[in-house]
Amino acid sequence: MILTDDELARYARHIVLREFGGGGQLRLKQARVAVIGAGGIGSPAIQYLAAAGIGALTLIDDDVVEPSNLQRQTIFTTDDRGTAKVEAAAAYVARLNPHVAVTVHRTRVGVENVTALIQGADVVLDGCDNFATRLAVADAALALHIPLVSAAVGQFEGQLAVYRGWEADRPCYRCFVGDAADQAGLTCADDGVLGPVTGVMGSLAALETLRAVAGFGRDTAGSIMLADILTMRFRTLALPKDPGCRCAQAVAAAA
Repeated sequence: MILTDDELARYARHIVLREFGGGGQLRLKQARVAVIGAGGIGSPAIQYLAAAGIGALTLIDDDVVEPSNLQRQTIFTTDDRGTAKVEAAAAYVARLNPHVAVTVHRTRVGVENVTALIQGADVVLDGCDNFATRLAVADAALALHIPLVSAAVGQFEGQLAVYRGWEADRPCYRCFVGDAADQAGLTCADDGVLGPVTGVMGSLAALETLRAVAGFGRDTAGSIMLADILTMRFRTLALPKDPGCRCAQAVAAAA
């Protein structure tokens, strides 16, 4: 696989980066990324993944564009109201970068379908808005040995982490949240969210996805970044593997 003349021009600012280069760009071109949720986090993530040259995107969401989305989900316009988010997002990607292949699934993710939806992906980016879906995605990504980039927002705050729990020294999502089957939480509709907070966290989630594919810089798996936009504080905390977690037990059994 090679980069065409148009791609060389399009990605020139990537290619000149010593830590990234043409090899990194080729790895992006060869990669498939599954994005769970095309909303507040998914919107900027899809934008930057497509612009960066991820070769194939799988977009998964069951929702339609509503007027209340437009304050933060900036790949959509007023004319997209009532359109399935995945269809509007795919149209946006086609306008932005014709080199990106897009597959859409207008469906709600659950334990019964998540494996089929993400199988074959090199990275899963989860920006969904409910805990049950996050658990289903995390468990499937762990079972399939697919790196999981997980981002969440609320009001003026955000969090971001990368999970590879099948590795001996890296946590899975359940090392962070435990074994609760479900966890009640307020949605953006209930609690509100400042629009640019989703832009910040979605862009950072895209960055971590690119890092997972192209392998530049420091490996951030095993830590969690917490953002407080009210005070403009960003903290990164160690997130160790829980020895009592099922992922640790699986690693020990395989050793």
